[in-house]
Amino acid sequence: METRKLGKSRLEVSALGLGCMGMTFGYAPFPERKDMITLIRKAVDMGVTFFDTAEVYGPYNNEELVGEALEPLRNRVVIATKFGFAPAGESESNSKWNALDSRPQHIKKAVEGSLKRLRTDVIDLLYQHRVDPQVPIEDVAGTVKELIVEGKVKHFGLSEAGVNTIRRAHAVQPVTALQSEYSLWTRTPETEIIPALEELGIGFVPFSPLGKGYLTGKIDEHTSFESGDIRSITPRFAAEARIANRALVALLETIGLEKNATPAQIALAWLLAQKDWIAPIPGTTKLPRLEENIGAAAIELTATDLQKIQEAAARITIQGARYPEAAEKMTGL
Repeated sequence: METRKLGKSRLEVSALGLGCMGMTFGYAPFPERKDMITLIRKAVDMGVTFFDTAEVYGPYNNEELVGEALEPLRNRVVIATKFGFAPAGESESNSKWNALDSRPQHIKKAVEGSLKRLRTDVIDLLYQHRVDPQVPIEDVAGTVKELIVEGKVKHFGLSEAGVNTIRRAHAVQPVTALQSEYSLWTRTPETEIIPALEELGIGFVPFSPLGKGYLTGKIDEHTSFESGDIRSITPRFAAEARIANRALVALLETIGLEKNATPAQIALAWLLAQKDWIAPIPGTTKLPRLEENIGAAAIELTATDLQKIQEAAARITIQGARYPEAAEKMTGL
């Protein structure tokens, strides 16, 4: 697989990474740990070098999984993880895991835990998981800068941050990458975020590039989700929204027929065609889906193809919020 550099930092990663969250968090029921270790290692064999996890996924067990899987392959991969949520008993304002906490002392403690769970002596890319309105972003960036000087972290990233936050952080410690949701059904970053990233030389790592699975074409109004699946409480996955949003999948299917590709592959190829410093991280727990996603990197969409997609997508209004209200409030966009 081709590689890409994330902005001016020159951090080189595979064009498509692997988001590991769903292996232990968010999309219950979860597969066997040993099977996910095998999957992650197969991904490396197929050219994937960029793996994404976070302290809060599980919590903790996702980093442990990624650490075990990649320990024997550590010199071949880039590992990204995140801080910014407080485990029970550690937050000043809330005892739940959804409490934000980016206080400097908490960041340092979180990094020590992540290093141990990931079985490594350095984190390649460390993101603030969500902007904490109680802590100045300059303090956050300054803390990560100290960790970089200490050799515990190589690169600094932000997730779901707005342009003002990005600029303020970047002035203290250069931001290597922004990770936010971006796909054909979540195009909010195009207005302000992507132009700012291009100006500042910051890479972009889209999560949920397949719309939490919807853009694969495998989900319709009859699909049921388990109670532990975040889609069961996500407005955009309400039955009526799934019906209304079907037009976008139909568009991907049409282009796919022309390219001998699946809707998922066209959705990923479209993202890769936007900028050469964009590296999506589709997640999966299944080998056939991993192979399908990787195949997207070989699909070339012409200027005519992209124009056709742009014009058709502009006529489609996506229905439903991408998060439940409480989670939406945590984004900095």
